[in-house]
Amino acid sequence: MEIGKIFASGLSTGSLAADDRVYLGQVVASRTGLTQRDAEARVDAVYGRAAKAAADAKAGVQQAAETARKAGAHTALWMFVALLLGAFVASLAATFGGRQRDHERVLRAM
Repeated sequence: MEIGKIFASGLSTGSLAADDRVYLGQVVASRTGLTQRDAEARVDAVYGRAAKAAADAKAGVQQAAETARKAGAHTALWMFVALLLGAFVASLAATFGGRQRDHERVLRAM
């Protein structure tokens, strides 16, 4: 649990603090029987993989956000075109309807 918090803190700040690295090396050395140097190398390797995975995830999220932004802009553009076309058709229909009404009034007046 504590190890996870140390890694999470290191990933959020962008680097693993030296004292945290030494502490994690001691924990790994005590649990695995490795030397302190080998344990710290293992900690560095695991941290490097975790940092790469976090960077890849961040890049994926940014790519998804960019795709969503483009889709939103595309949708907004086509909604504008559709509404503009609808307004044009409505005014055209109103013009034809008004002419039809005026024509019928002239015919009734005769």
